[in-house]
Order: sequence, then structure tokens, then C-alpha cells
Amino acid sequence: MSETKEILLYAEVTRSKYIHTVFFELAKKSVELAAKLGDCKISALLFTEPNQLENFKDGFFKSGIDKVYVFEHEKFGTYNTELYSKLAIDLVKEVKPEIMLIGATNEGRDLAPRISSALHTGLTADCTDLDINEKGQLAATRPTFGGKLMATILCKTLPQMATVRPKVFKPLKEDIIRTTEFEIKRPALEDFETKTELLDFAGTLENEINELDSAEVIVAGGKGVGSAEGFELLKELAKTLNGTIGATRGAVERGFAPKSIQIGQTGKTVRPKVYIACGISGAIQHLVGMQDSEKIIAINTDENAPIFEVADFGIVGDLFKILPELTDLLR
Repeated sequence: MSETKEILLYAEVTRSKYIHTVFFELAKKSVELAAKLGDCKISALLFTEPNQLENFKDGFFKSGIDKVYVFEHEKFGTYNTELYSKLAIDLVKEVKPEIMLIGATNEGRDLAPRISSALHTGLTADCTDLDINEKGQLAATRPTFGGKLMATILCKTLPQMATVRPKVFKPLKEDIIRTTEFEIKRPALEDFETKTELLDFAGTLENEINELDSAEVIVAGGKGVGSAEGFELLKELAKTLNGTIGATRGAVERGFAPKSIQIGQTGKTVRPKVYIACGISGAIQHLVGMQDSEKIIAINTDENAPIFEVADFGIVGDLFKILPELTDLLR
């Protein structure tokens, strides 16, 4: 009998103490990948403070996860690159998974390369699709050349690693119930020395309301917003709707908004319930990052802008007049 293969997922715990939604998106995709690999189990790596595991168990039970490696310690209340990567590397050496998948969040983008570098294995970053090819290898697809081409990359060594953008895979519609096994690990860290220490955390204007990856309402701006000052109107509307803001690549390149909130082929992929596109023409590079939003509302002075072709509702007009009135009305 062949040895059972394993796909290992990183279950990121956010500052708000919930498992990041990208984990459940990866869990769905891993069920598909495991079926193609054959005789393959799906496991998860979780770092948590003591007495918190019960809060997370239900999510694992319903997501097709066979086993969770749980590292418990008081130090796991805050992410630490050196500590998390060391323990993750030790675990990978122990269990020898075929594939390791990590969400391409800020934390995941920090953790994954440290793991792959230490293990001397390849890492395909910021993927938008995953598959198993005819040879049983992980085929990871990501944008390249500024989003003009899509490249499918294979890894020659194990584990085959990839970070995956949040929202490119939808979570499971129906629960996949498994009798999940939990292996508790309580590492002795009293003598562990770290070069870094988190003294304080200050949220920025664009993330103090909500994380872009999990926001249900996004107010996004393009070149038509005209300036960083123009984005203040978007922020006011987003706050009123308990949402957050996003931006196109054009707006980011002009300095109107930070790279961290860029949406599109070379930015983040989002699927909010409501997406309000302000001054966005609708280039295909942006549309691929938001076209699966449940409802799209477009505001643009150009009635022929491509964004109206994907919008559920369109307003032809000056956003500098429309947004203040809309914000006041909603208040």
C-alpha cells in the first residue's frame, strides 16, 4: 500500500481572534486537490493561546480537515515571524507533506518564504489558481509581467509550496464533516530568543474599519477620484456603511492610495456583498479582482465606461457631488 499523502494548510488566527477566511477557501480547494492525488489527507497548522481551541474546532470539523496540529502557548497571542517559522519548519520536517498552502495575507506572505527558504524548496507566491497535473504535481498559477500573462509553475522539491490570494476560491457551500483529530503540541519556549518584539499596533485609515479580504462592503476608487484628498470621500462613505476602501492600480501608481488596498490582477481579489466603484473605468486587470462581487454599483462621468457592463446599478455623474449626498442620505 502506498504511503498516505498529506496537504498541510496554515490556519491563520487574526487579531480579532477568528481563523482568517482564506483558510476555509483553501480547505475547499484542498478537497479537490486531494481527490486528484488519491489517498491524501488534509491537515492544518494552528498557533493559538491556551484554552482557545474550542472556539475553532467547529470550523475544522465542517471543512474536510482530517487532522490539526495545534501549537499552544501564551506567546501565540501575537504573530512572531521567527517563532512561528521555526515551529512550522520543524513540523514540516516531521510530517513531510506533499503540499503546503498558505493564504497570501500580510502574515502569510511573511511566513511562507521563511519556511520555503529553510527547507530549500520552491514557493509560488500570490497564486490565483491551483491544480494537480497528470504527473501528480501541484500546478500553481499566478499573474506575471505586471498582470499581462498568467504563468503556471511547478515545484521540483517537497513540500510543494504556494501562497494563495484570499477570495480567489469560494468557501464550501455545504459542510464536509470529518472526525478531525487534534494533536496538541506545547513547545517549551522559555529560552527562545527573538530579535523582534511587537510594542504596539496602530491601524491605518484603510484597515481600521475592516480587513479588505473579508469586508462585506467595499468603496473603491480609480484614477477618476483625482487625488488622495478625493479618497477621503470614499472613506466617509465606507465608514457609514461599515465597510472599507479599495483602489485600482492606476490610483495606487498615482499616489492616491496605498498598495495594500489595490484590487485587481496585480492586487487583491475580493468578493464583497456590495462593491461601489467610483471613477473606475473598468479595465480587465481590475475587473478580474472584483467581478464576482454580489452587487456592483458604478459611479462614472463616462456613460460608455466598461465598468457599466458588469455593474448591477450605474450612476452617470460627478462622484464629488454624488458621494457626499449619498453619505448624508445613508446616515
